[in-house]
Amino acid sequence: MTQPTDAIAVLGPGSWGTALAVLLARNGFDVRLWGPADQVAELARDGENRHFLPGIPLPSRLRPEPDLGLALEGADEMLIVVPSHAFRSVTESATGLIPANCSVSWATKGFDPQTGMLLSQVAAELMPGRPLGVLSGPTFAAEVARELPTAITVASSDDAHARRLADYLHSETFRAYTSQDLAGVQVGGATKNVMAIAAGISDGLGFGANARIALMTRGLAEIRRLGLVLGGQAETFMGLAGLGDLALTCTDNQSRNRRMGLALAGGQTVDEARAEIGQAVEGINTTREVRQLALRHGIDMPITREVHRILYEGLDPHQAVRDLLRREQKAEFD
Repeated sequence: MTQPTDAIAVLGPGSWGTALAVLLARNGFDVRLWGPADQVAELARDGENRHFLPGIPLPSRLRPEPDLGLALEGADEMLIVVPSHAFRSVTESATGLIPANCSVSWATKGFDPQTGMLLSQVAAELMPGRPLGVLSGPTFAAEVARELPTAITVASSDDAHARRLADYLHSETFRAYTSQDLAGVQVGGATKNVMAIAAGISDGLGFGANARIALMTRGLAEIRRLGLVLGGQAETFMGLAGLGDLALTCTDNQSRNRRMGLALAGGQTVDEARAEIGQAVEGINTTREVRQLALRHGIDMPITREVHRILYEGLDPHQAVRDLLRREQKAEFD
């Protein structure tokens, strides 16, 4: 197991970035948590992230740091935990500052909004030759911060990097499984947010448990179709980064994407719901990106299509459900 002598730079002081930084610092690593100066100043002043994780003290080994160069100085691992729309710009900012032997990983779930690329493709383009890894799975930040039992997947094309990341994260309440399926883990983590919006809409309209589970099951089929086309492995979508993350996000109101769906079913606009939630709702942008990928590759993704119509074309959610049910009969398995 990795000894707690390494330094880790966590980029992004939101709920998930803070929770991971706290976990790593509790595990004995020197952690620098980088973000905007005003947010970092609040963390340093309060000794906790009062906005996202109130009541969770920052360990002594966790240093809030507004200077990206100082955050990365001597770091063995750079862990990016920012919304997907900021992933490219943050990674670009780090390119001239990251130490030569520093590996790169991220816990961001989404696609590059400019190109629809997987984030691993963005990272490889900006930082060629470095070990790359992704953390994904059924996780809510508050539960990780409260040391409730959690399991995730850590994927890297470099086995040693995956094992090292898993060792960094391992604790009595946090277990990380390794994978080589960088593409599949990313597709599962990103696309389940589209299905969570759909599940929230269904529940918000009062359609019951049958409809929710049908959406989840058929949603998993859509995730798998896209994932296989983008290079993922079939078994990944039955694991923590696939079915596990989908089930959590579709069924628990800690999920911002599920809450977005509930709000839309209740008559709120996307902007009203986003303002009420007060944090990034990744599924909004991801729906657009997944819809474009489906069209580009000729993939049948009817749930994604209807969520896209609701979000971007103003379709009434009741009509979206009717349109889904009126589709031509087909075999369950492609």
